[in-house]
Amino acid sequence: MKKHHLILGLAPALALAACGGNETATNTVTTDNVTGLDTPADVNAADNVVAADAVASPGQKFANDVGASDWFEIEAGKLAQEKAHDQKFKDFGKLMVEHHTASTDKLKAAGAKASPAITPSPALNTEQEANLEALRAADGAAFDALYKTQQVAAHEKALAAVKDYAASGDVPELKKFAGEAEKVVQAHLTKIKAL
Repeated sequence: MKKHHLILGLAPALALAACGGNETATNTVTTDNVTGLDTPADVNAADNVVAADAVASPGQKFANDVGASDWFEIEAGKLAQEKAHDQKFKDFGKLMVEHHTASTDKLKAAGAKASPAITPSPALNTEQEANLEALRAADGAAFDALYKTQQVAAHEKALAAVKDYAASGDVPELKKFAGEAEKVVQAHLTKIKAL
């Protein structure tokens, strides 16, 4: 009988844990010194982003996507400065760190002016995490080729996102940010394709 009560008593706790009821494990964050943004520290961060985006407003989802894109560009740019074989990729990486740090600052300022305020969450998605891991593993000319391929794809996605939000976004401050960012992202895309 005691074993039966013990099992019945544990069942709700196990069910809650299986459904993500343990909030302390999934809400751990760290603050990046470059961007000043909080990033999830757990290994399931990408899963949390997908779940959070499912309930986020379009403005919040856009801010999160841009925050993650900026974060990816900053981290990939740092790797390019360290690992690129060709100086032109080192220089492009430096430019990405500078421009995407500035973009994050502008995004945060635009989000703060929104009502209600929107704070971007730069948690990387699964693809961005995998791309950074691939860059960390690559060396020399192979790094350069991979970096260029990833940068073209990332900037094409970013350009589509800012164009779309600039045209049909729901938060005026973020629409303005997107319109201004469109020119910068297009310039980055043009530059990386020419390298």
